[in-house]
Parts: sequence; structure tokens; C-alpha cells
Amino acid sequence: MTCPLCSSSDSLITYPVSGGPDGAAVEICQTCAGEIEGTPEPNHWRGLAGTIWDENPAIQVLSVRMLRRLAGEGWAQDALDQVWLDEETQAWADNVPAESQHKDAHGATLNAGDTVVLVKDLPVKGAGFTAKRGTAVRGISLVADNPGQIEGRVEGQRIVILTEFVKRK
Repeated sequence: MTCPLCSSSDSLITYPVSGGPDGAAVEICQTCAGEIEGTPEPNHWRGLAGTIWDENPAIQVLSVRMLRRLAGEGWAQDALDQVWLDEETQAWADNVPAESQHKDAHGATLNAGDTVVLVKDLPVKGAGFTAKRGTAVRGISLVADNPGQIEGRVEGQRIVILTEFVKRK
């Protein structure tokens, strides 16, 4: 299987697409996921001119959002000028959530689906084990009403972790 955004054959991860139906996600490569969260390299995204026509609305939404970020590039603006989305998908593409208030131990913004690393040993109450420093927690969820907490799976257990004890990977 290849990444629907860049056609990379690297291993794919599940990436949540915010602002739309609950649980909406796509399988994309880690390079695309990293660039969506960080600073995009324009040449990596040239394939979006074709991706905007994908049948999957979540892929269309990610494509349009990235093209908007790259609108200063002539080819990206040309692709945006050609986009047509149905009303529901357009509303989803326009529904860009506010930046997360969840910050790691170093002040980096945490988003749903990120991978974090524990920066200290944490005793897990009620589970009878200690989550060791350096443990990677993949695919975190944000606790909506508390920016100081995230949820993740460690040793098969779903636990709540204070953001002050993690760093974004």
C-alpha cells in the first residue's frame, strides 16, 4: 500500500483528520504526517494536484488544507483554483481547529495522533507497573477539558499522562 498523498511506499500510520466526522482518519506515511504538523517542503507535495480528486473525503480535506498552506507556490495556487468539493467536504476542509493548548515538557504543541516519549519513570496507579523513561507512546489522544493531560497506551494499558512528563518525538 502507498501513501495517498505522496505515493511513498514507506510504512503507513493512521493519521486523524480533525474538524470532520468523529474518528475520521487516513493511512499516510510518516513523512507526510510530520510535514502536516511542521513546516512543509513544497516539492514533497507536488502530487496534491491529483490527490484533490481522490474519492475519500478525508484525503481531499488534507490535500486542500496543505495546498492552502502552500498557496504561495504557483503550482499549489493553480491546483486550488481547480478544486471543487461538495458542501459537506468544503465545510470540513474549512473547519481547521484552533491550535492545541496541550504542550509537552519543552513547550512543543501536542496534537492528537502524535508520538511522545516519557521523560521520567511514572508509576501507573491501579495497573501495578512503572512506565519507564524513554518509553514511546504512539497515537496519543488529547484530554479535551484539560490541556495538562493526554491519553495513550503503555504496556497494553490505556492511561492518562501529564503533559509535563512527555516530549514530542
